[in-house]
Amino acid sequence: MSAFAVILDANVLIPAAPRDTLLRAAERGLYRLHWSAEILAEVERNLVEHALTDEEGSRRLIGIMRDVFPEATVTGYQKLMAGLSNDPKDRHVLAAAIRAHAQVIVTENLADFHEAALAPYDIEAQSVDQFLTHLLSLTPSVMT
Repeated sequence: MSAFAVILDANVLIPAAPRDTLLRAAERGLYRLHWSAEILAEVERNLVEHALTDEEGSRRLIGIMRDVFPEATVTGYQKLMAGLSNDPKDRHVLAAAIRAHAQVIVTENLADFHEAALAPYDIEAQSVDQFLTHLLSLTPSVMT
C-alpha cells in the first residue's frame, strides 16, 4: 500500500510497547518496514542482557518478526558504511537505510544520526514519538 520506507533501529525494537505499535502499523501497511540482520542481532542480544526475556524467548521473538515481515531484511549495505559520517556504531543502520531507499530511521539515539550525515541521502531520523505522530497525521482513521 505505502511506498514510505522506514528502518527501525534496534533501540526501538527492544522495549515491548513501541515494538508492538511499530510492528502493528507496518503490518497494516502504513509503511514499509526494514531492518538488517545486524539490527535484529542487537535486539536479540539486548533483550537477554536487559533481562527482558531469556535466550529462547529472544530467538523466538526474532523468528516471529522475520516470519511476519519476510521482505524487511536489508542486505548488501556493508560496502556503503565506509563513506558515512554518523556515529561509527550506527553506520550499519544508515547504510541499511540507504540500501532500502528509506525516508526515515526510527531511533531513540537521534544524536547518532546528525542531519549532515543523513541529508545527502534524503533520510530523516525520528524518535518513536515523532514517527508515530507523523503516521497518525497521515492515517488518522487507521491509527486511532
